[in-house]
Amino acid sequence: MKRLDDNSDLLKILRCAFETYNTLKYGYMESVYEAALEYELLQAGFSVRRQVRIPVFYKGVELKKDFYADMVVNDCILLELKAVSTITQAHEKQLQSYLKSTGIKEGMLLNFGNVRRLEWRAISP
Repeated sequence: MKRLDDNSDLLKILRCAFETYNTLKYGYMESVYEAALEYELLQAGFSVRRQVRIPVFYKGVELKKDFYADMVVNDCILLELKAVSTITQAHEKQLQSYLKSTGIKEGMLLNFGNVRRLEWRAISP
């Protein structure tokens, strides 16, 4: 797992995610955690865009099928939220695909659905 620098935006985002999880616990739909996390991130001074369209290209042609990133923070960190029992490798690959498609260099996978704790992974393409 990637070690986060003490003053990094990723660590500040993670703190907001912990606050969200500790307040709501598990059991809600992903959209509830998304709205609550947006609130925490805005309170922490971040700019946030939700449900950001990610176009997909195949052999140079834009396909008529889009992905939507859950959140983009400060236009440089992509967040993918989950509310599942545990993070899988498929979730990590999904985020890696989003990073590759957007050119964004940092991403974080946050899972609010685990009964015991917030799960997270910091991922770079």
